[in-house]
Amino acid sequence: MRGDLEFQSTGDLVQKAALRYGEAHAIEDGDTVLSYRQLAALVDAAARGLFALHIEKGDRVAIWAPNLWEWIVAALAIHTVGGVLVPINTRYKGEEARYILDRAQVKAVFTVDGFLGLDFVSMLDRPELPTIRFRTSDWEKFIEAGVDGSVEVLGADVCDILFTSGTTGEAKGVITTHAQTLRVYRDWSEVVGLQRTDRYLVVAPFFHCFGYKAGIIAGLLSGATLLPQAMFDVSAVLERIGRDRVTVLPGPPALYQSILMKDYSEANLSTLRLAVTGAATIPVQLIHDMREKLGFDRVITGYGLTESTGVATMCRYDDAPETIAKTSGRALSNVEVKTVDTSGAEVPAGEPGHVLVKGYNVMVAYLDDPKATAENVVDGWLHTGDIGILDENGYLRITDRLKDMFICGGFNAYPAEIEHTLLNHPQVNEVAVIGIPDRRLGEVGMAWVVADEQLTEDALIDWARPRLANFKVPRRVEFVDVLPRNASTKVMKYALRQRFEDAPDRIDPIRCAQK
Repeated sequence: MRGDLEFQSTGDLVQKAALRYGEAHAIEDGDTVLSYRQLAALVDAAARGLFALHIEKGDRVAIWAPNLWEWIVAALAIHTVGGVLVPINTRYKGEEARYILDRAQVKAVFTVDGFLGLDFVSMLDRPELPTIRFRTSDWEKFIEAGVDGSVEVLGADVCDILFTSGTTGEAKGVITTHAQTLRVYRDWSEVVGLQRTDRYLVVAPFFHCFGYKAGIIAGLLSGATLLPQAMFDVSAVLERIGRDRVTVLPGPPALYQSILMKDYSEANLSTLRLAVTGAATIPVQLIHDMREKLGFDRVITGYGLTESTGVATMCRYDDAPETIAKTSGRALSNVEVKTVDTSGAEVPAGEPGHVLVKGYNVMVAYLDDPKATAENVVDGWLHTGDIGILDENGYLRITDRLKDMFICGGFNAYPAEIEHTLLNHPQVNEVAVIGIPDRRLGEVGMAWVVADEQLTEDALIDWARPRLANFKVPRRVEFVDVLPRNASTKVMKYALRQRFEDAPDRIDPIRCAQK
């Protein structure tokens, strides 16, 4: 892969894509169809609006909204004026969103009215913060109020801060640059084979690195047509595939499992050609089913984390289905991956070790947290917190997690963060959360709780629902007299996992947290 970059920044990418692709469709979102030329004009207009708000180079601007064409325009406009994009998870509650606004010292926010029946503006509770609501008069006034401005944005400049939850229970802001983002997703696009003729249904949320960078940025780099999907619904996705002639449909394994579990016999899936997945253990049969039943010509898996700009390793299109299902592929070009033991010594091929990543994709730093940065990036090596096995060909298989993270429907869920919230319940004395298997979502949370006798499973889950994003809400609660602890009083989560595995029928792993 090339090391040079054709584009200085994502704003530069927008303008050059307009020249290269002209009237080709960049975005189709309901009745709104934007050519690459029209997209560039709208980004310029929104940049003028940001200049009118006195957004300067380095200022942080948040977007708290689902996948809409306005999200794309606003994000690219933020980049154009040298601002730093701060996406917020649409599943977050008010307290979670406010933490990010305050932590990042956000200067303005773009949001929506009524998504998922929620009043995001009221939940933010920041009346002093300039707030522009998409698809209201706010957006129109914002565009009309624009003023001229000029700023030079370089590849080394920060383009975004993506917050990822940590084991301490507080989210960390991951800082990456324009050059990192552009180079990673140019390389990603080349590996997966994204094409100018592709029609890309972006189901992964834009607030996530996968939807934002592997979606928006990769789409612009390749000249594909982006088809934003505001919320995942199996029936709606199946209908769109046929109606919109979708060729590319990336997502977590849960997305494809959900489609396969649905009656898709009447759906027209003939245009599908490319799937990109990862983030969870994948059954070999799923890869076969995606090809044979859903009709994908190419299925690719990969591994990465927000701290590696979303990508570290990827399978290649001609790898065997077993390789694609059982491994996360090999390192991107000019990226190194190794596994080490507890002393830091590299382990031989075939033996488990801590996965370390080094290369141009490793984050700049955690926001205002030099201690965490120094602990997680040592001599350029990103300590991922994952345990994996590298084979003799450099293919990586993730086997465990040092940080106890589990992945629910493609979203990273961190037990410490969930435990921190559940301990605020007045009847909860102690709690430990683990990830357990779920047929549809890959993994879900299970809470082991020491509590007052009158507290029930339903009551605790109902209490947690408005305080946590849905993917974090435990699907199961098991009440115990004591939590298993070692001599240093640390909870032995492996013992809880073993207890669950010994009694899977008694402890049902499938429970929907939405009612």
